[in-house]
Amino acid sequence: MKLAVTLGDPRGIGPEVVAKAVRQLLDRRSSERSELILIGPNGTGAEGLADHFIPIGDWDNSGDLIEAGRLAGRSIERATELALSGEVAGIVTAPIDKAALNLAGYSYPGHTEMLAELAGAPEVAMMMVTEETPLGGPLRIILATTHIPLAEVPTRLTIELISGQARLAAHALERGWALTDPKIAVCALNPHASDGGLFGDEEARVLEPAVEALSAEGYSLAGPIPADTIFLRALGGEFDLVIVPYHDLGMAVFKTISFGRGVNLTVGLPFVRTSPDHGTAIGIAGTGRADPRSMVAAIELAERLGRNWGSPQQMR
Repeated sequence: MKLAVTLGDPRGIGPEVVAKAVRQLLDRRSSERSELILIGPNGTGAEGLADHFIPIGDWDNSGDLIEAGRLAGRSIERATELALSGEVAGIVTAPIDKAALNLAGYSYPGHTEMLAELAGAPEVAMMMVTEETPLGGPLRIILATTHIPLAEVPTRLTIELISGQARLAAHALERGWALTDPKIAVCALNPHASDGGLFGDEEARVLEPAVEALSAEGYSLAGPIPADTIFLRALGGEFDLVIVPYHDLGMAVFKTISFGRGVNLTVGLPFVRTSPDHGTAIGIAGTGRADPRSMVAAIELAERLGRNWGSPQQMR
């Protein structure tokens, strides 16, 4: 099996964590390991480390924001081409700088939205995964809304959105984790799940009808459950995944529990895509201090899911 690994923004720690992860994996793996194809510009120091390297231009450490975004964007495009053609089972993406990407002409809020358009995926979900936590069980969450202003969240939450995200979650858990009846919980938007409408109507108007409709279809859904208890219940094994209404509500909990070991998985693409749970960390780039554990976890999860999910044609 082959995986494509993009180096991300060349100004950040992407090339460093990729290089460190590849060295660790090569040291510990048997002949059954996947072949890794690194994709990114020459000049980052990652050339020659993995099984293959596909150069995307050259990087001269000039710090040019637009050029960094252009190289990162072209690397993502090339990796997507390989995945859609079936030449690789999936892609692992190192962090990008969203501002640089946009300045280079790629008008996307982030990787998730860019990959969805490149792959022609009508609906995707941003799933954060950590299989080991200090509190015992795994934590898997889906962010119902991702990179949008907080003020827009209530208007974006719809029955159709929650239903679609839950179906994507169930499919991923069944196929990737072999869970025959995955238990999914929906996190409330408002404090105390609005206390019967005292603090908002999103629970009664959107979340409750979505849970009821999907339960009638045979899915195992619970909620809406207040945010101050739902994650502890999930970590205790009651739920296999939690659908969270907005980005920071989920990510604050997830990164507190799992930072350095978590993985970002895009669900709904016709191929596997994973990424580490951190950003570009440009402030420490080049110092040798970048921690590769999340990148290692991202590659290992991509390998696992690539074996379980099959080819792009099978995943459509």
